[in-house]
Amino acid sequence: MNIRKAIIKDAREIHRLINDHAKKGLMLPRALNEIYTTIRDHVVCEVDGEIVGVCALHILWEDLAEIRSLAIRDSYQHRKIGSSLVKRCITEARKLGIKRVFVLTYVPDFFRTMGFKDLDKAELPHKIWSDCVRCHKFPDCDEYALIKEVL
Repeated sequence: MNIRKAIIKDAREIHRLINDHAKKGLMLPRALNEIYTTIRDHVVCEVDGEIVGVCALHILWEDLAEIRSLAIRDSYQHRKIGSSLVKRCITEARKLGIKRVFVLTYVPDFFRTMGFKDLDKAELPHKIWSDCVRCHKFPDCDEYALIKEVL
């Protein structure tokens, strides 16, 4: 298992993984052009040269970042790949001096086991006014918001 920063040639596989999970109602879909423009946010997990997982750290403000787009290929579930990818993003957030990371998710228990605490979405104005207002589910978001202090 190798976790590394994503590169341009990974974009189509990242897109496929994310949108496969979105079709199952596990996350929101992402457009391919969004993957390309945020490729530096992403880390991937490779097994035998094949991308089997992805996660992204998206910076929103000087002290706040979002962990997003966590997706693991079905045949690689329950092997701690997801937690390894999230930990890698948290480590990067610390190195950048970011104090808090949050997540909007349909799978809150996974993040609770990693020390994330429930949060009212209203406490995330940067997220709401930068991304959420463009979402097809706004203002009726059904994702759970959780946050973790990392510094």
